[in-house]
Amino acid sequence: MKSISMIALALSFSTASAMAEDVLRIRLNADIRSLDPGVNRDANTDIVQSHLFEGLVAYTEDASIDPLVAKSVHVSSDGKAYTFVLRDGLKFSNGEPVTTHDVLFSWKRYTDPVTGWRCLPEVDGRGAVKVTDVSAKDDTTVVFTLEKPSALFLTTLARTDCGGTGIFHRSSIGADGRWKEPITTAPFKLREWKRNQYIELVKNENYMPLPGRPDGMTGNKSVEVDKARFAIIPDESTAKAALIAGDLDINYDVENSDLPEYKTHKDIVLDTTPIMNVGDFLFQTNDPVLKDVRIRKAFLLSLDMPELVNAVTDGQATPSNSPIPKPSIFYGPVQKELVQRDVEAAKKLLSEAGYNGQPIKMLTNKRYPTMFNSAIAAQAMAAETGLNIELEVVDWGAQTDRYLSGDYQIMSHGFSARLDPSLSFDMFSGVKKEEPRKVWENEKALQLLNKSMVASDPKERQTLLDQIEKLFREDVAMIVTHSGVRTSAVRSNVVGYKGWALGTPRAWGVQLKK
Repeated sequence: MKSISMIALALSFSTASAMAEDVLRIRLNADIRSLDPGVNRDANTDIVQSHLFEGLVAYTEDASIDPLVAKSVHVSSDGKAYTFVLRDGLKFSNGEPVTTHDVLFSWKRYTDPVTGWRCLPEVDGRGAVKVTDVSAKDDTTVVFTLEKPSALFLTTLARTDCGGTGIFHRSSIGADGRWKEPITTAPFKLREWKRNQYIELVKNENYMPLPGRPDGMTGNKSVEVDKARFAIIPDESTAKAALIAGDLDINYDVENSDLPEYKTHKDIVLDTTPIMNVGDFLFQTNDPVLKDVRIRKAFLLSLDMPELVNAVTDGQATPSNSPIPKPSIFYGPVQKELVQRDVEAAKKLLSEAGYNGQPIKMLTNKRYPTMFNSAIAAQAMAAETGLNIELEVVDWGAQTDRYLSGDYQIMSHGFSARLDPSLSFDMFSGVKKEEPRKVWENEKALQLLNKSMVASDPKERQTLLDQIEKLFREDVAMIVTHSGVRTSAVRSNVVGYKGWALGTPRAWGVQLKK
């Protein structure tokens, strides 16, 4: 009762505010974890932070990379030096000018292990990139030097799970060295975070838009409303009721089962977009039972992919077994191959492995219905082969913690968008002792993956990615079921809102008609 009352209070306050000024109200299904960019994050955290931080570069609508805080990027002939020239006259939300000294200050904090930046392993040599030096040539020019060329350096800087490597003013950090508040160049700035109720952002009066139109996370991100309020509404039915009543403007990721009802309301518009998230099952390959690849393959062969995906997405998505999502230009013939169900072959593998019906726990949650429903469907399908799958339902926070520690047997799961194909594999490939969250440890695949991260020629990259894909399917350390499709339900007076491949809502460029 307490949580429902808090939601009602937040919505009523939001409605009253909207009467006096333009307040764009966007639903989140859970509170964010932090305002410290790329630290203690999850998908909702990334959404809010993308409105509060801007980095040197950012993703465009088609998942390529363009300048943002930088006005230009020059790569040396040997591919090791990246020279960024900052935009002229750029200011932080506190009115202070942006210089390369702020870039150095931000980078120093990101790469301090004490900070706990999510993407430190991606730039310190443990991943695809090792930055060996960062230096300012003057107040507007900064040079990043890499140990070796990498096709992923700019992509890594732009990643939303890295906080976009946002540039912030030193006053964002308190006297004790801890994160205080975001003082940045972004189109919005923080007004208030009322935990478990809402995060309210206001227009940054010092924001300097790029010319032209919005383009992914870059381009012209001019703000057309006074405020953007992210309302925390965990319950889907409550969110639906609020949207229908006009107390909410955007529910950016609706349940497919609610689409027929939404379609009956003329004042609600549905926006459906293919996205680069993937649904999956993760295996703990160090587990005494699941270390036998025959048991993992039996689980794979037990799944009727078209039936499973149709059921859990209400026909909105189609099956795909590739970690590279369908919207990617690297989704080719090898990636399109779909595993066919074969119950008898699965039974034979289980017999050969000596499996005798011992319980196998599958971890899932109810915050994300697709994950929960996938677990239910897979449990029933696997039972036909003799696999004894028991579901363990936990809250999303607990599942995230266990994912990070590798504490599970099977997990019904989903990866948020990785807009580069090498990163689609990198998100789950690696050395388990160094990063317990990694599920696939294959030395040959890691070598090929490293090559794909350096190769700049698309044909060469496709060849490497196809080889990795084949190894991935042989090892069955993870099963991909489908690429995502996201439908937003939006009030008809909201103008300019559009979904995109990353699947996240964007509040800039959006107007509210009176």
